[in-house]
Amino acid sequence: MASINILGVPHAYELTPPTASGHVLVFIHGWLLSRRYWQPLIERLAPTYQCLSYDLRGFGYSQITSQSRFNGQGTWVNSDSSSTTSRYTPAVYARDLGILLQELNISSAWLIGHSLGGTIALWGAEQLPEYVKGVVCINAGGGIYLKEAFERFRSVGQQLIKFRPRLLCHLPWIDLVFTRDSVARPLARAWGRQRIVDFVMAHPEAALGTLLDSTTEAEVNRLPQVVSRLKQPVYFIAGANDTIMEPKYVRHLASFHPLFQCCGDNVIEIPDCGHLAMVEQPDVVAKEISIILDRSSSKI
Repeated sequence: MASINILGVPHAYELTPPTASGHVLVFIHGWLLSRRYWQPLIERLAPTYQCLSYDLRGFGYSQITSQSRFNGQGTWVNSDSSSTTSRYTPAVYARDLGILLQELNISSAWLIGHSLGGTIALWGAEQLPEYVKGVVCINAGGGIYLKEAFERFRSVGQQLIKFRPRLLCHLPWIDLVFTRDSVARPLARAWGRQRIVDFVMAHPEAALGTLLDSTTEAEVNRLPQVVSRLKQPVYFIAGANDTIMEPKYVRHLASFHPLFQCCGDNVIEIPDCGHLAMVEQPDVVAKEISIILDRSSSKI
């Protein structure tokens, strides 16, 4: 595992060897997860494409120190600074991504984001048009603010973060619970254990900040505007049985992109699949990504 400093925070990343392809696939994980969930896809795609996966700030091994906080102007400062503010919006995470690409000298990337990572990828495409050649969102959509639903989601999420040590201590066979959460069919038990690791490792400030900053009414309503402005191709992969991000919400967000408006073929729905498509159906997802990249290359 390699690490690179981004605004004072060490970011863990893995980069496969270069290939003949001119693009690097950059994988962005979702909330309370880590780069680990991309490994099944990377194993299938790395022979053809160079692949970069990394842990978002505050998740996995990209840990924030207790002495540092983000000041909102692009630097990390000591926690006793009165000017310190906490910023965990998708746009700020996209800025982290931009720095990572620059540091690794990646000038041509396709962003592949899961759930919250999909939102970050969309912001990354807007902020970094010279680097980002296209986006694939997996189990990511939205753009409709439903007040009661979002308030309930935020409340449950806050309680989950607050009481997670107690939950893990008192629930037997907790890894089996995680193998069944938000998926169409149970995952292998190793994935249940991995989900526990990432659930525990997520920094409380980052876990709460990303939850709250990405689900405000303003942020939710802003996302379709971002999608509508993108010039790069954007595709969406949905799980037919996803109860976290239902296909209808994926299609709603996709409908704002010019590719949907002219062709209507930028949404792929995978049967018998829940919210972790890249782990549940890695063969299907890898095939769809390859088709998307081949199609985009043929249009150049």
